[in-house]
Amino acid sequence: MSVTKNTPFTIGAIQMRMSKKPAENLAKATVMLEKAAAMGVQVACLPELFMSEYFCQKEDTSYFDLAEPIPGPTSNALGKIAKKTGMVIVASIFEKRGAGVYHNSAAIIERDGSLLGIYRKMHIPHDPLFEEKYYFTPGDLGFKNWKTSAGNIGTLICWDQWYPEGARLTAMQGSQVLFYPTAIGWHPKEKKEFGEAQVSAWQTMQRSHAIANGVYVCAVNRVGHEKIVGAKSYPYQGEDLGGGSYEGLEFFGHSFIADPFGRVIAQASHGKEEILVAKVDPKLIEETRRNWPFFRDRRIDAYGDITQRWREK
Repeated sequence: MSVTKNTPFTIGAIQMRMSKKPAENLAKATVMLEKAAAMGVQVACLPELFMSEYFCQKEDTSYFDLAEPIPGPTSNALGKIAKKTGMVIVASIFEKRGAGVYHNSAAIIERDGSLLGIYRKMHIPHDPLFEEKYYFTPGDLGFKNWKTSAGNIGTLICWDQWYPEGARLTAMQGSQVLFYPTAIGWHPKEKKEFGEAQVSAWQTMQRSHAIANGVYVCAVNRVGHEKIVGAKSYPYQGEDLGGGSYEGLEFFGHSFIADPFGRVIAQASHGKEEILVAKVDPKLIEETRRNWPFFRDRRIDAYGDITQRWREK
């Protein structure tokens, strides 16, 4: 498939609220994707694990029933939408690879409805109410660039967004946009004290990927307050909340798109379902990299220790 690298293309971020019912989430995603296509979007990205509420708030074997193969029912359904709209779709799916082996994956679906490939989340977090190591096997496909009919894109997932290595290795392969489907939110007890700073850190980190690599970054979050029945209370500053005071997670939205200068060119609100749209201009990538030649000046001869867990003195 040939890609004209100097041809601008339009990307879209689908910020949505999830229900407990996968069928409802797929129906909503379908409507929002079709609206995005009508707005001129050529590549659209859905939030992380958009088919369900964020079940990782607790460890429960029954949630493995939500997983499915890729290709499978969800990717096939999205393939039909891609073909109908002529739009590339990036969709985070709970992938069942085999009995006992599950991944947090992104399916990249071409505008003709075909499955272009899969990215499996590489960095897996494990924090209070984010019990992902229980569910997800770390990705083993590496970091990839996808040459779509619209342009070159890279896909990473949520916790990956805090690691400059992933962004760099993806951009080095020619990606013009880094998509980050995400499920990030506040522990409600912390929102007042840390909420603004957490959103700022999240955005700043990803804007830095745009600047350091001279690419566009599209971060796609969910919205809504989700409480999973049976999840444990989260202690706040040593406080024992007790089993009856579990408050769930408030997903803070603020999906955004940044250009190669790190400028935020589109941003969603905290709590609304929205579709963000922005133009990717390969000429701006070229211009930015000519003036900030970070790839030219990298000291690749001196970076060997980056593959170590820690550098001892």
